[in-house]
Amino acid sequence: MIAKLRAILRDRKAIAVCSVILLLFAMVALFAPWISPHDPVKVNLAIKLQPPSGDYWLGTDHLGRDNFSRLLHGARISLGLAFLIFIASLGIGLVVGVISGYRGGWLDAWLMRFCEAVMTVPNLVLVLGMVGIFGPGLGQVVLALMLVQWVYYARMFRGMVISLKERQFIAAARISGSSEWKVIRRHVLPNVLPPILVMGTLEMGWAIMDISALSFLGLGIQPPTPEWGAMIHEGKAFIRSHPELMLYPGLMILLVVISFNLLGEALSERFGVKRRM
Repeated sequence: MIAKLRAILRDRKAIAVCSVILLLFAMVALFAPWISPHDPVKVNLAIKLQPPSGDYWLGTDHLGRDNFSRLLHGARISLGLAFLIFIASLGIGLVVGVISGYRGGWLDAWLMRFCEAVMTVPNLVLVLGMVGIFGPGLGQVVLALMLVQWVYYARMFRGMVISLKERQFIAAARISGSSEWKVIRRHVLPNVLPPILVMGTLEMGWAIMDISALSFLGLGIQPPTPEWGAMIHEGKAFIRSHPELMLYPGLMILLVVISFNLLGEALSERFGVKRRM
């Protein structure tokens, strides 16, 4: 009993701390244009590679741009794109998973075989292939990650719907004359959305890592747009003389991804949701 109580308290502390950290990052992302002290893309070679000072809290980069302002705007890009990818993937996976699980038959078989085929290849390899075909850029990265991620949601939704449609309250709704859409809207969706939203906290961390990795490779966000992975890519040329150019955005990625993962793990333990491997 004492062990369970301690586990709950730890979960609550983890949820509270991670929620506060992520809320702060979300506020920074929303209000970055108003709270950043300098233009994040303005070049001033006269002050390049300056140390931290009262005017430039984290110094300047190799082009004289304010590191602090670029980090703030980088949060706007990284978190915003991750959220967009999550919502779009969730929407596609919801439609496909519910239709596949509720209807069954040949449609379910074909859709799931396609999802399994996609899942046999690592995400980053598929994304790299798609970006290689369509070219680097913001739109291509978002589209590629969205088309890769939805299959996991579709599989999870499908499994939940299959387990739900055999329950007595679903059978009672059918017998009462409710249409398929009404059964799905009133009885299926309210039971499958909460676990998926819990999983979404874990998926946000994956999305941020994928976006940063592609930008680091030069295939994602293109300069001069401030994005954490792109900032690490630009700073690697100065890793010996000015390692902070890579350290600052790397710490931001680490902090956000760890916060999402810890929050997701705590919520999944609390609600009994298994994370995907």
